[in-house]
Amino acid sequence: MQTNDHKIRNYSSVLASQYGARGTTERTKFDEEAFSFYTSRILLEARKNVKLSREELAKRIGADKSYISRIEKGTVVPSAATFYRIINALGLSVNISPAL
Repeated sequence: MQTNDHKIRNYSSVLASQYGARGTTERTKFDEEAFSFYTSRILLEARKNVKLSREELAKRIGADKSYISRIEKGTVVPSAATFYRIINALGLSVNISPAL
């Protein structure tokens, strides 16, 4: 589906038409891949912002460099515990608030 025609769209509808309604197998798979990609980008940019190598981050959380690389590429999704260890190692915090 072409979406670069400069028209305003409801992207919930676009996603539903391409991947199915929320709760369907196809949409769940898409959402998981999107969250994985988004998480990987957040962690990669955060690591770069504090000027930390993959190797140093891995040492700080008790993992190996290749694991950090796989997380940053989005091929591995860290557990919640590992995510929080990474966040702490980067000197960051997580703020949980209600969805809008």
